[in-house]
Amino acid sequence: MVTHKTTKGIIAILTGGGDVPGLNPAIRAVTIRANREGYKVIGLRRGWAGISELIRDAKADNSNNFQVLTDDIVNKAGRTGGTFLHTSRTRPSHMAKASVPEHLQGTYNAEYNDITPEIIKNLEWLGVDYLIPIGGDDTLSYGVHLYKKGVNVVAIPKTMDNDVPGTDYCIGFSTCVSRTIQMTNSLRTSAGSHERLLVLEVFGRYAGFTAMLPTLAGAANRCVIPEYEFEIDHLAKLLVEDRNQNPSKYSVVLVSEGAMFKGGEMIFADSEKDAYGHAKLGGIGEMVSAKLKELSAKHNNGKVINVIYQKLGYMVRGGDPDALDSIVPMAYGNLALDLILKGVHGRIVVLKNGRYDNLPIDVVTSSKKVVKLSDYNIERLRPYYHSFEMKPFLLMASDN
Repeated sequence: MVTHKTTKGIIAILTGGGDVPGLNPAIRAVTIRANREGYKVIGLRRGWAGISELIRDAKADNSNNFQVLTDDIVNKAGRTGGTFLHTSRTRPSHMAKASVPEHLQGTYNAEYNDITPEIIKNLEWLGVDYLIPIGGDDTLSYGVHLYKKGVNVVAIPKTMDNDVPGTDYCIGFSTCVSRTIQMTNSLRTSAGSHERLLVLEVFGRYAGFTAMLPTLAGAANRCVIPEYEFEIDHLAKLLVEDRNQNPSKYSVVLVSEGAMFKGGEMIFADSEKDAYGHAKLGGIGEMVSAKLKELSAKHNNGKVINVIYQKLGYMVRGGDPDALDSIVPMAYGNLALDLILKGVHGRIVVLKNGRYDNLPIDVVTSSKKVVKLSDYNIERLRPYYHSFEMKPFLLMASDN
């Protein structure tokens, strides 16, 4: 439907999964450079949902599914957080019957449906030559699926958990860490005033990077992460000791949302699952808080210590990107264009060992990126490094 007559080709870009600061700068980088090089850029709206719901009819109103991107549009949005293209957790390869677009329900009416043939036809109808999905391992895993079906895909990693395999850095991570440090420092004044323990729940379903790095930077005394099942009594003992050694009489722990008590399981906010099979996490921080108060007297000469609990949640997602999440997305967008200009696809752009690079896109589905327990002191419940020499820039390597 979209003509090639006045362009070298058409590039489509989308953002999927959770929003993070840095998505709009990435969209801007792709669009500005691509337009200058003679390409047309189409923004697919609401992640994989927009291209799923598109109607292949020139008379249909598809304005909610895609838009042509201009320099004016992306320049205005490029300094802001979130994603102006919007996002979703749609999974076209495993789409529940109730989620199948109305015009496709006659064809796809099983309990779960793979509507990938429609996605490919829709991309062809739009005239898309290259597809750039920006997302975490869920969004990009479907990008891998499309690549294996013949679509020219170049991926950009995004997630504040920083757990996309193959890359040391994912868009959103720096702002998340910066916000976590900032908010922890704000809340410590209340903890100190009341001589309490401070418990903050942070993002991190399977990987504890968002708890590890702020703790290493001095924001917290201890952290508990998904990679290690912790003993709550041991944590209570450490935090009471930290508090009593502090002249201001408080201590701080960061709790990853995916952290688990020893012998326990992840704590979920409810039983509802998204298209990728993930239930919403939430509640481990509150449970840790209650247990710490209960156990505090045991380690504090019989005196109970009260606890301040705060779930940071969307507060670290909101707002404008910090410096790194303005610079790295710009570089990632240009790296993606470099590959396209060379006719290369099936790659993911990465930061590895302090340098920009690209890797085969199937690295996203062929491995997992988590915290190495050799970097986490299980006795002290905090990060531990024997030496910082030759470590990656943000210490969290891609080959964990």
